[in-house]
Amino acid sequence: MKFTSQPMKIALVGTLPPLRGLSSYCREFAMALADVRPVEFISFNKLYPASLYPGGGLKEDGSFPSMAHGNLAVRRRLCWYNPLTWVMEGFGAHGDLLHAQWWSLPLAPIYAVLCLCFKLRKKPIVFTVHNVMHHEALPIFKTISAMLFHFGDHFIVHTRQNQQQLMKQYGIRPDKISIIAHGALGFWSSKGESRDLIRRHFGLSPDEKVLLFFGAIRYYKGLNTAIDAFARVHAKFPKCRLIIAGKLWEPWDRYQDQIEQLNVSEHVITHLDYVPADEVATYFTAADLVLLPYHHFDSQSGVGSAAVAFGKPLIVTRTGGLPDFVLDQRWVVPPRNSAALGDAILACLSDNRNLDNMARDSKFVADRISWPEIVQKTNEIYDRICSEHPN
Repeated sequence: MKFTSQPMKIALVGTLPPLRGLSSYCREFAMALADVRPVEFISFNKLYPASLYPGGGLKEDGSFPSMAHGNLAVRRRLCWYNPLTWVMEGFGAHGDLLHAQWWSLPLAPIYAVLCLCFKLRKKPIVFTVHNVMHHEALPIFKTISAMLFHFGDHFIVHTRQNQQQLMKQYGIRPDKISIIAHGALGFWSSKGESRDLIRRHFGLSPDEKVLLFFGAIRYYKGLNTAIDAFARVHAKFPKCRLIIAGKLWEPWDRYQDQIEQLNVSEHVITHLDYVPADEVATYFTAADLVLLPYHHFDSQSGVGSAAVAFGKPLIVTRTGGLPDFVLDQRWVVPPRNSAALGDAILACLSDNRNLDNMARDSKFVADRISWPEIVQKTNEIYDRICSEHPN
């Protein structure tokens, strides 16, 4: 794609490093979009009150790669407790179109003010809806989202299920919804660490098979199913280990009790905290197989997007967009079914040809959800929406 003589400038709103939130996705999308047109990113100085985040605060992560790009201007001025910053950014942004990344209930007042300002300036608004429904089924999320979506001229979702939800739950017409995949999070995979050195760091032997459960530990992600399945697998395949790495969003006690009752404590490695961006590769490089045993889910997973970028074999549950990461349906199992998950894991670990084929499939999926292709599809939406809403 080439620039026109007067290229449209896009204003994005979301989070960027060193803030966390949705920063991995926003970083990759903004950098790819800036390759083809001017981008102005409206980000946050202060994102959430600490009391709303598990663990007492959303600590910054300064280990993300640089975002230096000549076509990307970043404004880090939004502050959750200062509405003046919301108004100033809404009226001060130079974008011809606002593209809002929507996922988090506490941000609704800020997004509403930004959207109102853009509407008063007669500029169109596109939403990428990362969470159509709240992960823990919080009813107010739907109510607030419905109010916010009245500002939207077009909506982007990651899965067909999300499209159906927007139509059914929010009454949005199908012609106003586009399905565009969540891109592969490949910037994490570029460090090139030695697998043997990493495994020694974890106390793992070269011949052990390593399962990885990665990401924020929340009940809907099915860690209890993964632990139960691992115990079944370990009884038949002793040379395997389970790594659990992620920030706790719920008490750990019940999982620790489960691990002890199943007598697999010595075979489970835990890192129960946020994993900084520059350490993510360590966990995926050590792993032979990544597990996404979610009980329920609507969208696509950032963990899945990272796993395919690393070319890692995946076993997922049949929920939301998780099956999109897997080409062979043998590795898609029913939710809340530890026996089926355990059987699938055993089939993988018992035959390296399965793991090799799954790794090739992951690389194919990563290529299919490349950021240039995502940007091309998104740009087509921008051009169409702006042609329908001339200033």
